[in-house]
Amino acid sequence: MTDVTGVANVPKAAIVAVPEALAAVKYDANGLVPAIVQDASTKAVLMMAWMNAETLALTLAEGRTVFWSRSRQEVWRKGETSGERQWLREAYYDCDGDTLLFVVDQDGDGACHTGAYSCFFRSFDPSASQR
Repeated sequence: MTDVTGVANVPKAAIVAVPEALAAVKYDANGLVPAIVQDASTKAVLMMAWMNAETLALTLAEGRTVFWSRSRQEVWRKGETSGERQWLREAYYDCDGDTLLFVVDQDGDGACHTGAYSCFFRSFDPSASQR
């Protein structure tokens, strides 16, 4: 289902995080934390990107993934130009608070900038099945 602009009408799942949870996130010396993105339906790991406190807050508030681009030094919303948006379903932080996990509904063909479904399509084991 799409709206008049042709954009998919995917309900946003904003998450209201308690202050203690946000305070538990440990950022590196550059103010960044790795964020893993997993597909809600297939459970496949789609990608890893970086977040800062601002993009974490935007992700939780907007219900879609928002990252920090280290190369461009700017905020970027996944799929803003490609259409490969990621709609937030669940959000977690690990036991050490130094890695985030987002479970998403993936729009389009996939998450990787190469056009692949997952950024993890290359295996060290040549006999491993690839998607």
